[in-house]
Order: sequence, then structure tokens, then C-alpha cells
Amino acid sequence: MERPPLHVEVVSADRLVWSGDSVNVIARTVEGDVGILPGHEPLMALLVPCAVEIVTDDGRSETIAVDGGYISVAHGRVSILAERAHLGHEVGLDEAQQQAATLEAKALQGRADDDELHHLRILQAQIVAGEAYASHTSEH
Repeated sequence: MERPPLHVEVVSADRLVWSGDSVNVIARTVEGDVGILPGHEPLMALLVPCAVEIVTDDGRSETIAVDGGYISVAHGRVSILAERAHLGHEVGLDEAQQQAATLEAKALQGRADDDELHHLRILQAQIVAGEAYASHTSEH
């Protein structure tokens, strides 16, 4: 028996970022990557900065950069709560890549503090989301 799609909502502190039906959600928790399919057992987990991939019920893919937060799965619903979240088209890709390169160089020299390393992980998630959006738009 085919299960109905998941209803997914990605919410940041100031807005509903994305809402829709999905057949697969992939996110990174503090314990590693998690894939959520219809019928998934209830789950509550802490997210690290990552690019959340959502495959919609019509086969499209949406990639959203989150700065951490929480993922909750229960009763066919997936809620992703983050302080900040960005859709791929909202990412200033060139600026994010430049900032990340600067922080990566600083990290390689051992001069980056914890806040800078955290910001680097957020930028890396934004770059993944921005690049995913750019590759989808170039295919069409």
C-alpha cells in the first residue's frame, strides 16, 4: 500500500520559508544525515547548519540552507525550525563563496574561532542551496 506524501514545513524565526508535500527529506543532525520517507517513525533531532533537500511529490527537488535548528517528524508531518533559512534563489552565491573562502583560509591557518567556524558551516550550506538552485535553473 502506497503511503500518502509527507507534509513538510520549513519555518525560520520570521517567516514560513517553504511548505508542501514531499516523498523524501534529507537533513543533517548532530548524529549524522537522516532521510525521512512517508511512514517514518516519530523523530525529534537537533540540526547542524546544513542544506536540507526536499523531494516533492511531483519529483522536483528543493534545497534550503538552514543555520541549525530542529527537525520533528510525526503523523506524516515534518517540521524544520531554524533561526534562519534560505531558499536557493535567496542566496547571494558569489558573496557566500567569497566569505567562505576567506574563512576557510583563516581556518586552515588555525586562526578561526568557534563563531567563525560556525559561520563557515552556514555559508557552506548556503552555497550548496545556491548551487542546487543555479543547476536546476540552467537545466530548464
